[in-house]
Amino acid sequence: MKSPRRVSIRPRRRKCTALSRSRCSRRPPPFYPRSPYAVAKLYGHWITVNYRESFGLHASSGILFNHESPLRGIEFVTRKVTDAVARIKKGMARELRLGNIDAKRDWGHSKDYVRAMWLMLQQDQPDDYVVATGRTTTVRDMCRIAFEHVGLKMDDHLAIDPDLFRPAEVEVLLGNPAKAKAKLGWEATISLEEMICEMVDADLERHANPPRRG
Repeated sequence: MKSPRRVSIRPRRRKCTALSRSRCSRRPPPFYPRSPYAVAKLYGHWITVNYRESFGLHASSGILFNHESPLRGIEFVTRKVTDAVARIKKGMARELRLGNIDAKRDWGHSKDYVRAMWLMLQQDQPDDYVVATGRTTTVRDMCRIAFEHVGLKMDDHLAIDPDLFRPAEVEVLLGNPAKAKAKLGWEATISLEEMICEMVDADLERHANPPRRG
């Protein structure tokens, strides 16, 4: 009887990907978690590896960089931006307040990343994969894409709020999906521009047809 196939997915967000040189070693550690959330994700990675190696489970670990869609929670910066842009366009708001807009992120579409997860489970041997686009973009440029999509000038509506700067910010996130491409035949197919425009359109639709209550 074959063991069940499982894939352990941990979004590799800003708080768990920064690298720092150890005082005791010339080589940087592979992970440097920056929050309790990130520490928990790191545990998830190593427990997956442990069960795979100890009990022969077909368990793969997916290290996913930021993946977005119109279903993204409003507390995440991409959705915060697209929702604000839609509200501004419809006259429901006047500004978008953000912190560090020079931080860079490797954003991909959730559709592409779910396909990567599925491909991991089709392999004869389990393994660990980085799932990313290999492209990094500033929050500033992501905002510009959203505003330009609805014919607005970003500088007319974007406000920088010092209170929104994070104390343990990771300035640049950039994933290398070479292994996923070589072994899974996977690569991102939806561009950042396409994704952000899709998210703005979805938020425009939401505000045009708000859900009924009661």
